[in-house]
Amino acid sequence: MILVADSGSTKTDWCLMEKGGEAVQRFTTKGTNPFFQTQEEISTEIAALKPRLQGKLPEAVYFYGAGCGFPDKINTVTRILQQQLQTNLVEVNTDMLAAARGLCGHHAGIACILGTGSNSCFYDGEKIVANVSPLGFILGDEGSGAVLGKLLVGNLLKNQMTPGLKEEFLQQTGLTVGEIIEHVYRKPFPNRFLAGLSPFLAKHVHDPSVHNLIWESFCEFFRRNVMQYEGYQQYKVHFTGSIAFYYQEILYAAANQMNICIGNISQSPMEGLLRYHTDH
Repeated sequence: MILVADSGSTKTDWCLMEKGGEAVQRFTTKGTNPFFQTQEEISTEIAALKPRLQGKLPEAVYFYGAGCGFPDKINTVTRILQQQLQTNLVEVNTDMLAAARGLCGHHAGIACILGTGSNSCFYDGEKIVANVSPLGFILGDEGSGAVLGKLLVGNLLKNQMTPGLKEEFLQQTGLTVGEIIEHVYRKPFPNRFLAGLSPFLAKHVHDPSVHNLIWESFCEFFRRNVMQYEGYQQYKVHFTGSIAFYYQEILYAAANQMNICIGNISQSPMEGLLRYHTDH
């Protein structure tokens, strides 16, 4: 048995499959990010995974995760997976490599993530050869759910959107201004909270101020990330993540405006990852 995991800041998709490629079991747990979580918190979440496996301990684990771009974080997650799942064959990589392998397979291209956070890379068909640092939702993460949520509440509370939208937002979410400030500045995982406001954006996507907010953030993503890769117009730009999937009409329009050719858009890279590991 082989266990493949694609972990973002909000959720982790798991698939237990036989070496021949047949999926035996699929499930979803909370996201794991060693950049924001302690070793104890990660260990507790992985331990909670074991009952879901129903005694089927994997021979190998391929874990792709947000926040796994630094050696110390990779070592931490590797050690926890080895201890909790009782296997020494553990490979931990970034969620960006998961996106590249899942979207591009063995072909060169630009792979992007637009989910709770955002990221991008140039992939040569085997490995990531260039990556513009995402920098997180405060300094970067353009086009992500967290940034869209940040822009939404900022614009609403400063009365920069369609009149009446602010009152509708506060009524529908049941939030007060004080509670929003508390979630963003004092509570853990403000990125998850902000990304969780996406349903309000989706419901009002045809409102000109909402549409323009999403459009501008996607254009910023292209300008500050994709367009930094040499020869970006020669390759297709592929996307994975809930934001790319649910707002793909605006994403296509923004890309067309900037003469960028979009390839695949998938909600999750898991299907492509399973094909990749089956080939191996």
